[in-house]
Amino acid sequence: MTPRANGSRAEEQRQRILAAAVGVFSRQGYRATSMNDVAAGVGLSKPTLYHYVATKQDLLVQIYEQVLDESLASARAIVAAAPTPLDAVRGLIVERVAYTCEHRDLLKICFEEESELPPELANPILERRRAFEDVVLAAVEAHLAEAGTELVMSPKVYVNTCLGAANWAYKWFHADGPLTPRALGEQVAAVQLAVLGG
Repeated sequence: MTPRANGSRAEEQRQRILAAAVGVFSRQGYRATSMNDVAAGVGLSKPTLYHYVATKQDLLVQIYEQVLDESLASARAIVAAAPTPLDAVRGLIVERVAYTCEHRDLLKICFEEESELPPELANPILERRRAFEDVVLAAVEAHLAEAGTELVMSPKVYVNTCLGAANWAYKWFHADGPLTPRALGEQVAAVQLAVLGG
């Protein structure tokens, strides 16, 4: 077997472990979950699990990193492809709602288990989050400058309000409801863009 094939298999195994950890953390909570639970969830022995991940805390960090890296890459791509800043803001809100609804277990962990990370691990994650928020803020500010308008609140407060509404969807969205994640995102974006005159 080639080194590339070995690397690919190892990455597949890491992804399986991460998916199992997401499921168990979401159901039981991070604190109530043991590495035995994760090993059972992925069908590995505990020694084999430790070959891929050192601690339960490492798994939690990897979950945060996955969500934030995917979110940041998606946000940058949306802004780059948008014909106008307002289109960028609309796309960012729609995608945030859709991503939240499609990955409810991931977002539940991110919003409910943040206190489990010590500062030395939490700070780099917060920097990633701020980088994502800055992409949204820059799009909003670009639209305001282009339109020559001002908000009744600071652009930062507006962005936090928009993202708060989008992120909270993990609590109440139901996959068997009348709206798809993207359709819900379109509705949320329509309400929030009304404030911008969009």
